[in-house]
Amino acid sequence: MPKLLFNLLLTLIITALCWCGPTSASVKKKPEKLQTDSSTVVVKSFNARALNAYHKDKNFKYDGAAEGEPPAWDRFWAYFWNKLFANITDSPVVGGIIKYTFLVVAVVLLVYFIFKLMGMDALKLLQGESRKTGLSYTESLENIHEINFDSEIEKAISQHNYRLAVRMLYLKCLKQLSDQELIHWQVNKTNSAYIRELHDPSQRQAFLLLTHQFEYAWYGGFAVDGNAFQNINQLFQNFKKQLA
Repeated sequence: MPKLLFNLLLTLIITALCWCGPTSASVKKKPEKLQTDSSTVVVKSFNARALNAYHKDKNFKYDGAAEGEPPAWDRFWAYFWNKLFANITDSPVVGGIIKYTFLVVAVVLLVYFIFKLMGMDALKLLQGESRKTGLSYTESLENIHEINFDSEIEKAISQHNYRLAVRMLYLKCLKQLSDQELIHWQVNKTNSAYIRELHDPSQRQAFLLLTHQFEYAWYGGFAVDGNAFQNINQLFQNFKKQLA
């Protein structure tokens, strides 16, 4: 019995010590104090002169194309104009007049040669005489298979009516295409329709060129001289061989 009381008393003492002893959770931390920065603030600013210098520096300009050596084509023309006009005059005004006069003449000559290649009489075109060429032939398209084209072409050439000769060449070409069943000829059918009916790409391209020559000479009202007709006639002969 005394031993039991002793054990009970010891248990009570240990329990009381556990409850009354300090714990880590019960320890209160002191609040931290905010440290005040008492250093002097230095206000910095841009150097306006230095900034302006960078602004003027070409190496820092990124909003445009880089300036470098001009292309070879520009250098060629610069060399050409300098050599052409260096010994004529030192006046930039007179030099500019001569330069642009030369350019105008070059453009006029280029246009003239283009007209010649297309079978047009450029001089008569400028004089307003191209539409005065006599067009006496009034054949009907219904007779395309009854026309003696060789005879009509020779007759037109002998009369220097080359526009009519070109028309006869084109109608003869349509007849050849129809005879070979490459196109379906019909009255009032457009030339563009015939072009689309040709399935062979090389034939279509060649016939397209002939159609342009015919329309320029006939519907365009441009005069065709003997040399131009020879070139056009050769194109038709080449196409005839292509169809053979």
